[in-house]
Amino acid sequence: MNSPLLQYLDNPTGTSIPSPCFVLEEAKLRRNLQLIDSVQKSAGVTIILALKGFSMFSAFPLVREYLSGATASSLNEIRLVNEYMNVPAHSYIPAYRDDEFAEVLTRSSHLTFNSWSQWERFSGRVAAYNAQRQADGKPTVSCGIRVNPQYSEVATDMYNPCVPGSRLGSTRDQLPDQLPDGLDGIHFHTLCENDSFTLERTLTALESRFDALLHQAKWVNFGGGHLMTREGYDTDHLIGLLKAFREKYNVDIILEPGSAIAWQTGVLVSTVLDVVDSQGIDVAILDTSFAAHMPDTLEMPYKPRILNSYHEPVAGKPTYRLGGMTCLAGDFMGDYSFDAPLQIGDQLVFDDMIHYTMVKTSTFNGVNLPSIGVWKEDEAFSLIRSYGYESFKDRLS
Repeated sequence: MNSPLLQYLDNPTGTSIPSPCFVLEEAKLRRNLQLIDSVQKSAGVTIILALKGFSMFSAFPLVREYLSGATASSLNEIRLVNEYMNVPAHSYIPAYRDDEFAEVLTRSSHLTFNSWSQWERFSGRVAAYNAQRQADGKPTVSCGIRVNPQYSEVATDMYNPCVPGSRLGSTRDQLPDQLPDGLDGIHFHTLCENDSFTLERTLTALESRFDALLHQAKWVNFGGGHLMTREGYDTDHLIGLLKAFREKYNVDIILEPGSAIAWQTGVLVSTVLDVVDSQGIDVAILDTSFAAHMPDTLEMPYKPRILNSYHEPVAGKPTYRLGGMTCLAGDFMGDYSFDAPLQIGDQLVFDDMIHYTMVKTSTFNGVNLPSIGVWKEDEAFSLIRSYGYESFKDRLS
């Protein structure tokens, strides 16, 4: 076992952790944050939290020890940044709502527009707001435009913002040759859990199209997808890229990784509710759901690792397809082998289930959301929140 939490979960006499439950390990989150902080200090850049990947606000005080801000893509996320990070947000929304824009503006330090038409529609309101802020001696909002460099190595179209027909970002032909007054930044986001060498090739494509505008910018936001906390990631290469770009264009650089913050920082604890024979295939039905609680496993798709199991079927060992507890026929994952047959009540622990899980859960079919807990640095479990009927009902009318 590689952590006190996993030793605790492996206790045959049981634990105080409910099922299902997301459990964040504080020590592992701190480890990631320390590495990320070392990158931002060495490269002279700013790295911020992306709420779309990790919005566990009870952990924000720890995040704030290392990161100065956060990026948000909805008014609700913006409010969460303000309330629990205690800073204005770096805001980007694909299309701003007229009835929300004033509040978005007052709650943001940076505002990225997805298209030139959005900039033209709202730039006058930004200018008026900033003029009043200047008159009052208060900080103004810095605006940017999201660009599409028409280059991405993301294989899954659902996660690729550069596919033909993508609504995310403006191509070079849609932008003028001169950034207008009030537009300070360039923002691109085309990576998804990629390495620094993918970033290097992406920067080549970006510069080939947007070099002149980059020279006019005050800041460039590199978006997310920089999985610098993954084992084997070349952080020295990343730091070199960031330094060279910053010096070439004389800009401030912002990164907003999603997965990297909470990468391999916790688990999802589940329990076997039933074991059935389905036309010769053994199926274990769990108290969690791939569709409702781990949708990325079906969307990406990827096969999550389960502790004390074999990731692929092993001849001669008990092998099971794992079924979620919704009525959706496709709510399953398979197949895994185990050293002993699964029994009702057995605990299954899904590894690396903190990023892009809690932020995507649903109560489809009325299933309860998993509880949320923390394995503290003093090696004690703390239950943060549990859910029930009210959480399901509040999403409906």
